[in-house]
Amino acid sequence: MAKTQLNVRVDEGTARAARERALARGMSVNRYIEELVRQDTGEAGHTFVEAAADFMKQYEAVFAEEFGADREGGTGSRSEGRR
Repeated sequence: MAKTQLNVRVDEGTARAARERALARGMSVNRYIEELVRQDTGEAGHTFVEAAADFMKQYEAVFAEEFGADREGGTGSRSEGRR
């Protein structure tokens, strides 16, 4: 993916915090800021929801066995019609 350069002015405290947080995460300040923007625009949230849905689908039988398919009004097959 092509990269575009942005120039941003922030106060010294914000710059220091960005550097410290990036360092703590083992990434560049550029990558740290890029990740923050992605999270804010929902990409991370969308990815999380997809992963959670895949997890639930994969372990649906385990949950049904542990907690019962009839619990809370569930029928066991109700989740197949969702999405």
